[in-house]
Amino acid sequence: MTRTERLANALPVSLPVSAPNPRGKLSRLVGLSLEVRGIRLSLGDRVLIEATPAPVRAQVVGFRDDISIVIPMDDASGLTPGAAVTVDGNANQVQLGIGLLGRVIDAEAKPIDGLGPIVATDPHPWLTAPINPLERAPINEPLDVGVKAINGCLTVGKGQRMGLFAGSGVGKSVLMGMMTRFTEAEVVVVGLIGERGREVREFIEDALGEDGRRKAVVVACPADASPLLRLRSAELTTRIAEYFRDEGAHTLMLMDSLTRFAQAQREIGLASGEPPTTKGYPPSVFAKLPALVERAGNSKSAGSLTAIYTVLTEGDDQQDPIADAARAILDGHIVLNRKIAETGQYPAIDIAQSISRVMPKVTSAEHGQAAIRIKQWLGAYEQRRDLIDVGAYQRGADPVVDQAIVKLPAIREFLAQSMHEGVGFEATQTQLATLVSS
Repeated sequence: MTRTERLANALPVSLPVSAPNPRGKLSRLVGLSLEVRGIRLSLGDRVLIEATPAPVRAQVVGFRDDISIVIPMDDASGLTPGAAVTVDGNANQVQLGIGLLGRVIDAEAKPIDGLGPIVATDPHPWLTAPINPLERAPINEPLDVGVKAINGCLTVGKGQRMGLFAGSGVGKSVLMGMMTRFTEAEVVVVGLIGERGREVREFIEDALGEDGRRKAVVVACPADASPLLRLRSAELTTRIAEYFRDEGAHTLMLMDSLTRFAQAQREIGLASGEPPTTKGYPPSVFAKLPALVERAGNSKSAGSLTAIYTVLTEGDDQQDPIADAARAILDGHIVLNRKIAETGQYPAIDIAQSISRVMPKVTSAEHGQAAIRIKQWLGAYEQRRDLIDVGAYQRGADPVVDQAIVKLPAIREFLAQSMHEGVGFEATQTQLATLVSS
């Protein structure tokens, strides 16, 4: 009798000597979540659930006593009670490298653009350690995004995190495409999270274009994908941008949208038993948002990571809980106004409601004063708009309003811009100075 056989005979009968391929079983389906018994799993583990015609991939998102709560990543039709569940590994590594440039990938970093396999990549950890706040490089350089309204009045700094707040149909995707093509960045990483499938192709072909695509990586996860995949696609977009920043590249990340990320986490949180709080969002949503956003920004590397997140405002409500939470954790916000869009002015940026918190650090005093002057004129005009529209305003009642009335056509002309035209930072400064001093 060998040593292994003697050891096995000495062990209690109830304990197996080895479990090379542990199996559990599917015991219950509740909404989006599945309950698995009979197998010891860790948070984040991937599992395969026996189903017809093909196994269903799922991931562990929580526990309840000795029950593992998993959410499927594939279509769950075909699952049956008691179906075998086996471990499929975990999601702790991802392929990253220069080969991602010019490609369109899914939430699993697999190509979906029909251009063949991705080469020139290496395995890297999925999660990186949080950046020590004292090791972050300061934001002291402006970033030329090629859009006059932003360069002039809402200047973005390299390493800043901005929010683009908009309702539906106000020109958000077009503005994103302009920044993708015209921004002076070496790498652009675009995350299309929870978008309609039709809009993914339109953004890549129309808004991004052939020139913009060469220096871009696009992560696409349509609205009909599992909430786990939508959540993972946002994290993958951030991880790719982190990689290029740490490699020394000046990187721009555009994520459309932060709201879809929050909605995906809401689905997962509610399915795993979290209590709903504000407008049905569980507490984990408001913990996940800063954890995702804080990964952007500058580090101690030579590169930079500027991030712009779109935030969908339901019914143009700027007090939506996700919009309110995003404003608190971002370094500024750009608001698109439906009323401005209805006048035919694009991009429909509401300068009076928007702000860039790092603008004073990356612009000259003259530039900053000119931008403040534009805001003052627009704000003063808006306050008296009703009186002006009906002809009840008397000239001379307010010198600032008088100036605003005279300057308004020139201001609107300055803020308007064709989607096919990029205007550099220096040209914008010149036009702004002329507008204010004339």
